[in-house]
Amino acid sequence: MQVAYKTSFDILHSQFEMEGFRKGKVPRELAEKNIEKDKVYSHLIREIMPKIYENIVKEEKLQPILSPKIELVKAKENEEWELKILIAEKPLIKLNDYKKKVQEAKKGLKVDEIWVPGKEPQDASSEKSKTKEKTLNVSLEALLAEGECELPSLLIEEELDRRLSQMVDDVQKIGLTMDKYLQTRNLTMDSVKERLTREITDMYRLEFLLQAIADEEKLEVKQADLASFFGSIKEEKDRKAAEANAYFYASVLRKQKALDYIIGL
Repeated sequence: MQVAYKTSFDILHSQFEMEGFRKGKVPRELAEKNIEKDKVYSHLIREIMPKIYENIVKEEKLQPILSPKIELVKAKENEEWELKILIAEKPLIKLNDYKKKVQEAKKGLKVDEIWVPGKEPQDASSEKSKTKEKTLNVSLEALLAEGECELPSLLIEEELDRRLSQMVDDVQKIGLTMDKYLQTRNLTMDSVKERLTREITDMYRLEFLLQAIADEEKLEVKQADLASFFGSIKEEKDRKAAEANAYFYASVLRKQKALDYIIGL
């Protein structure tokens, strides 16, 4: 850590300037007296943490799915530092006998409530939308009940924090405090967190389960699929923006293929 401290100090020294000296030309003795140690340590942490994390990921052969949460447990001058790094890896997924469960769940629907690709009702598109939504809902409920996917707590916590922060911002925009908003809705912060945690858990479990189905069934998004999607965007500016994020839209289309697959079971 002393070597890392010296490296960070040297970098800051090269950028340091004070009256009577040009940038980077301040004598080291003066720089050591004027550059605060906290500033050096802050620079050190920003520089060294990503490298330490990268080495750990390679050595342990980890597969993180989001940025780590790093906690500085012990950091004393001229002593070894102690770090706590929390990561979230892709969870182990078991689909089990989801096909059978989805088929059984759909048997509980009335004949006119089941949407089958290519066999849309003749009366109206709204009816098609309703039957497709009902079929999708029972299929996803069966998938969630049968599939196994234990999510890393860090993944849920990060999304929960994001949603709570967004909620606070939205409430403040309408001129209310969070306490007042909760009171008018007869809610508590604990009940809100509990509801959001359930929603987040189901959302991420579905994401991973659908990815597993797409992998198992070898569902692919071809160039023609992307070309058709981009071609459906009328505004050229929006179309180019979408094309620049082709990877994201490919993942969205692949998810849709997985959804269509389980609906058609």
